[in-house]
Amino acid sequence: MSSTDKKSEKKEKRGKASQSLKDAMGLYGYMDRYKHIFIPSLLALYTTAALSLAFPYFLSKLIGRSMTPGDGVTGATEAEIIANVNGIVLWLIGALLLQSFITYWRVRGFIKSGEGALNEIRRTLFSRMVRLPMNYLTEKRSGELSSRIAGDLAIMRETLITTVPKFGRMIVTLIGGLIVIFMCSWKLSLIMIGSVPIVVIAIAIFGKKIKNYSKATQDALADTNIVVEETIMGIYDTKAFCNEEYEENRYDSALEKFLNITVSGAKARAAFISFIILVLFSTVAFIVWYGAQMLAKGEINIENYIQFILFSVFVAASLGSVPEIMSQLQITSGATERIRDLIDEELEANYKSQSDSALVGSISAENLSFAYPSRPEGQVLNGVNFDVKTGERVAIVGPSGGGKSTIFSLLLGFYQEHTGELKFDGKPISDIGLESLRNSIAVVPQEVLLFGGSIEENIAYGKPGSSKQEIIEAAKQANAHDFITEFETGYDTTVGARGIKLSGGQRQRIAIARAILADPKILLLDEATSALDSESERLVQSALNTLMEGRTSMIIAHRLSTVRDADRILVLSGGKIEESGTHEELMAMNGTYELLAKTQLGD
Repeated sequence: MSSTDKKSEKKEKRGKASQSLKDAMGLYGYMDRYKHIFIPSLLALYTTAALSLAFPYFLSKLIGRSMTPGDGVTGATEAEIIANVNGIVLWLIGALLLQSFITYWRVRGFIKSGEGALNEIRRTLFSRMVRLPMNYLTEKRSGELSSRIAGDLAIMRETLITTVPKFGRMIVTLIGGLIVIFMCSWKLSLIMIGSVPIVVIAIAIFGKKIKNYSKATQDALADTNIVVEETIMGIYDTKAFCNEEYEENRYDSALEKFLNITVSGAKARAAFISFIILVLFSTVAFIVWYGAQMLAKGEINIENYIQFILFSVFVAASLGSVPEIMSQLQITSGATERIRDLIDEELEANYKSQSDSALVGSISAENLSFAYPSRPEGQVLNGVNFDVKTGERVAIVGPSGGGKSTIFSLLLGFYQEHTGELKFDGKPISDIGLESLRNSIAVVPQEVLLFGGSIEENIAYGKPGSSKQEIIEAAKQANAHDFITEFETGYDTTVGARGIKLSGGQRQRIAIARAILADPKILLLDEATSALDSESERLVQSALNTLMEGRTSMIIAHRLSTVRDADRILVLSGGKIEESGTHEELMAMNGTYELLAKTQLGD
């Protein structure tokens, strides 16, 4: 590697380190709202740290004065020395009481301001996460974002509430202790200071390794959480295929990887801490020995010597805490980088628009083409054209993989990298705010996802803040009210994770009630009855007919019996619309639709 390349690499590393520090400081900016608590707590920290120096100071005085009764040197009587000692003890007790009182409020303040700042970060992260583009979210494995956020914020919590106060206390103790020992003996102090460069060099060498291990550890821990979340979410399939042992092995592998990385990182941290302890306490031992020589020669008196030893121990303890503090700060640096990466991720473009007005309901596509960002080589839609009038019911049929669900994703603005035109009420989708667009659309999918709350909460999800009467009316129109009232707790019945306590037909009718409550202009029905038995299908189809009245509806269906009465049917195959017309018109074409109809309907 040339000298120019080396200089460039060093400059790049310095730039990354500087950016890492800026990222950390940016996240600590969330403390602003709580600075009226944090700043007094910080001042209290410095005060209690300073008061902690009173302990070795008064203790050295106590020992020094008690060792000289009746020796004829101080000229004080035994009674005077005892009175002097008792006075020192009272000062010591007073300092300890004051320190304890301030510490109580300091700890409360740090916890309140730290937890408050962390809550602000959590709010920001969650708000950013739910507004990230679909192509970003779909590239992540289930549970990766949530587990990463939980792990990284746990590290930041430890730093804010424990490490930062420890660091502040260490600085005050170190500076105060150094001042006192220099006053006691500059010669011994220089020997003590001589160990500092060794500590600094060790921090520089080990710090980078610890930071890298920290990031790798957090990634490995996130992988273990992903396995747990995916297994729980898919527990039905796990048990159905008797894959409990397979999942155990998958989790064991993830844990083993996490453990190996953690142990490797622990070796670096252990070596770092052991080295620092060896240097510091060897220095203290040497100083005690050298000071004893000075005491024997009369170069230092007994009180200053004891004071020097006690304060040296405090200074050494402060320096001894440096490795642990720096290690934690390095770990936090890695965590803040990942959090900052998520916060800096680009959000969905054009989410809000001040000029938006309510949509009427017409939809059109002109030469619409699309490939998923993760698979740019695979064209899913290739020149699709259609025109849906306001209030019209249009079905999309065709073989699996033809692009039907992709059209729905584009209508909802989940992906904006398409070519061609996609318009609502004659306006390009890019000119419509996503919030306004999605507020005008309701989706009833094939696989309904219910949240783990009550039936009432799940229906109200279509229009948060709805009254109980509005929710009941929507449930009645969706043919859901009767089965809901049969439950002992009615609308307060919990549906379980992903709605597992309800049948498929019941979940579908809850989803329809949710859509009715939303009162959209446009409906997207994605095979809403394909997985139901005949009775459930009848009830759901009746509810869907109620829902579609007066609304623009686009329906994906494999069962042609559910869409043969649609105003128009589009046959999508290979990313293109091959046929378009009513059921009767398509049957007369002797094409793909006729083949599908004869297969399913026997027409």
